Amino acid sequence: MADQEGGDLVSQLVDSVREISGLPECRNAVKKMYGNLMRRVKLLSPLFEELKDNEQQLDDGDLKGLQALKIALNLALEVLKSVNDGSKIYQALQIEKTAGKFHAVTTQIEEALSQIQYERLNLSEEVREQIELVHVQFKRAKGRMDSFDLQLQRDLAMVNTRDEPDLETIKRLSEKLHLTTVSDLQRETNAIHDMMRATDGCAEDDCIEMLSFLLKEIKGCVMLGNPEVDMEEGEKSVMRHRSPVIPDDFRCPISLELMKDPVIVSTGQTYERASIQKWLDAGHKTCPKTQQTLLHTALTPNYVLKSLIALWCDSNGVELPKSNNKAGRSGSECDRTVIGSLLQKLVIGDSDEQRSAAGELRLLAKRNADNRVCIAEAGAIPLLVELLSSRDGRTQEHAVTALLNLSINETNKGIIVSVGAIPEIVDVLKNGSTEARENAAATLFSLSVVDENKVAIGAAGAIPPLIDLLQEGTPRGKKDAATAIFNLCIYQGNKVRAVRAGIVPPLMRLLKDASGGMMDEALAILAILASHHEGKMAIAEADPMEVLVEVIRSGSARNRENGSAVLWSLCAGDVRLLKIVKELGAEEVLKELSENGTDRAKRKAGSVLELLQRIESVEPVVG
Repeated sequence: MADQEGGDLVSQLVDSVREISGLPECRNAVKKMYGNLMRRVKLLSPLFEELKDNEQQLDDGDLKGLQALKIALNLALEVLKSVNDGSKIYQALQIEKTAGKFHAVTTQIEEALSQIQYERLNLSEEVREQIELVHVQFKRAKGRMDSFDLQLQRDLAMVNTRDEPDLETIKRLSEKLHLTTVSDLQRETNAIHDMMRATDGCAEDDCIEMLSFLLKEIKGCVMLGNPEVDMEEGEKSVMRHRSPVIPDDFRCPISLELMKDPVIVSTGQTYERASIQKWLDAGHKTCPKTQQTLLHTALTPNYVLKSLIALWCDSNGVELPKSNNKAGRSGSECDRTVIGSLLQKLVIGDSDEQRSAAGELRLLAKRNADNRVCIAEAGAIPLLVELLSSRDGRTQEHAVTALLNLSINETNKGIIVSVGAIPEIVDVLKNGSTEARENAAATLFSLSVVDENKVAIGAAGAIPPLIDLLQEGTPRGKKDAATAIFNLCIYQGNKVRAVRAGIVPPLMRLLKDASGGMMDEALAILAILASHHEGKMAIAEADPMEVLVEVIRSGSARNRENGSAVLWSLCAGDVRLLKIVKELGAEEVLKELSENGTDRAKRKAGSVLELLQRIESVEPVVG
């Protein structure tokens, strides 16, 4: 009966994780909290899948822990659904309360995980290591709430304290809350109405007032970009008959008309896109206003000036000039036009144009999430991968950095890998410039978030050049290399590759160099390597005991935890090393850690103390 109960419970847990994994992407103020919780829950999947496949018998304690976990995951599903469906403005205004809910769910999951004795379960070493790492993540998250978007909070506070908030603030709120189109606003209006019906109008008066005010302001901002929408003919007629003086800075130097799509050329001058494009198409290579030779022909949108023009139009009752472009599915049309022309230069341009276009795509991909989607949909990723083998160092830097920025999007990660980018990125990591190598390492880290990519990246030979960068790179490059190595070594096979590539000596050097700023990363990697027998042997050969004891004595809480984990892995079954620990006077330090450290540090320190007591009991007494 217990077996049947355990099997049913494990199946329910598998289903819960699948349901949570299938939830849509969150596009509101709690996106970070939503993504963090969903990512951690997904990482529990291998535990449940393996328990289900093994059909092993579970004792009452484990059943109790899994039952608690099922309740916690049900609550997680409820919270995730609730924040994804309602009003985006309301979610932003209530973010502290929502953060409390996420923290409560995280705490509940962590406490349930603490009830499960992983060492008694018939789990593979790889799955056990992953679950222990996930448990550590939940513990850390339990210890602190997710941080908020500070800019969003400042903008909301500013709106709350001003009678007439400025357009830039409202525009930022519109973008951060993903309320940028008329259909977005219609959905938001319906969500607010549904919320009011559900609460019978019992929401707090201040909250209702703020909701209404913000919705009105954001609608006004969006309508500025869509002047034909929802405007009475009489209002349009009044606007057409007003003729205030247009500031010179708002006029195109070529057409002398009010600019609707201002763009910047390489000299820093701004023109209306259609006018300057016609000038360039006629074969001119100079700036019309300054007569300077243009270094390149890329046109960069002048968003600041466009916003100022929109504000001036609104203040003076002037109809905002309509763009010739039609609204795209995602991203601004201005960006779509730019992206299309940049891709054309990647395909048929000379080396200078390719370098310039790759640089522009790099910046666009960094700017916002919509651009990352647009660039990928336009087919840029295979073209950028081709440029990774460019002989021009700057072009190669732009290409790998553009891929890094694009890889922030989860779908783009899959596209980058599917077009065969990993070997090319590894080649840049081996042979590129300093900046290119650093960004290649960061790209591999980003791609390695997906478990199956860890295997492919390791197999492509990434670990030896990452170890080189760890030793030779700039401070930033060393950090990029270390985070990539750590993530890759979650996969068991990559631990062996790292050890055989000689990673332990450089890690020990970083560990001993307190001024180098890499002690945290070195210890974290050593802790994960020490769980593998080859890693344990290599670390033991590097005379690590003295520095480990010193870290446990005087390091940060995190480093003391990782230091004790390495120490425990090394000492388990090795009397020689235990005697060295004893000779170094580590017992008092370990006792103090077992009382005052983190939960994991307490366990590891206690385990080492038990081993020390055992060797004391078997040592012969000299009389």
